[in-house]
Amino acid sequence: MRVIARRHGASYTVCEVMLDQFLVALSKRQKTKHFLEIDPDEPPVGGQLMGAEPEQFSAGAMKLVEAGFDIIDVNFGCPVKKVLGRCRGGFHLSQPAVAIEILRRTRDIVPDHIPVTVKMRRGMDDTAESRDAFFEILDGAMDAGLAAATVHGRTVKQRYIGPSRWEFLTDVKQHVGDRLRILGSGDLFSAADCLRMLEQTGIDGVTVARGAIGNPWIFSQARALASGDPLPPPPTLHEQARVIQEHVDLCERTYTPERALILMRKHCIKYSQSHPNHEAVRQDLARVRERAAFDAALERHYGTDGPGRYVPDDYHRK
Repeated sequence: MRVIARRHGASYTVCEVMLDQFLVALSKRQKTKHFLEIDPDEPPVGGQLMGAEPEQFSAGAMKLVEAGFDIIDVNFGCPVKKVLGRCRGGFHLSQPAVAIEILRRTRDIVPDHIPVTVKMRRGMDDTAESRDAFFEILDGAMDAGLAAATVHGRTVKQRYIGPSRWEFLTDVKQHVGDRLRILGSGDLFSAADCLRMLEQTGIDGVTVARGAIGNPWIFSQARALASGDPLPPPPTLHEQARVIQEHVDLCERTYTPERALILMRKHCIKYSQSHPNHEAVRQDLARVRERAAFDAALERHYGTDGPGRYVPDDYHRK
């Protein structure tokens, strides 16, 4: 997915988050080598990690450096329950001293030419104490010499329920000024959303997450709007088929043909949203178990070219 995003205009991508202790123990075995694999088309690409202990965190960061990642991203934003229960991810927003120590140790061990960034939510919850802790960590990030912070407009307890508070991003950018680049996250499901967040908040950039799954065209569309050009038309059926085929081919190369279609199922369901007959396409692609059946379904629904559609605005907002 990182390769597909880069080929469609993403400025850079970030790998899936990995545990520091997993990284420290990771070998180059065939079964796990893909975790640190970087495609020639990817750079710049960021390596993302999370953990609980400052010492092990910095050791994990070095494994990402050694693997060739161009940016090291510290995750203080993951809201998953089992992650929080093990004092990782978003849990660190409740303990500023430990969070700042992790950022300092990571920045100290990572070579100077490699940027270190942090991913945060706006706090554990909506209390004043949580807000104070957020800004204490943000100030610590600036003192430690981090290059940027990605800020999600929801709290950890909120997870993905309810709207992302973009006005909080405005407060964050006003707080840091030019001392730190702020990237915004949350409720970015169209190119127009990306531009609207930039205009409303004054932040330096946006990071698209769920909105890019099955819709890599969001990056080229956002670039066009940012340049003052009209919104490009949605991809045609042949354009969609080419990208889906490309994504499956890349997945087979990385994970083996046997696993590829299983792993691609969720992506294909998302891709189907750009097809006018999306419900039938979704059901067909979700059922395939072997490459021949997949190719047949692709030919059945995308063999004849025609106009696609923009992903409906309410698709992600249900």
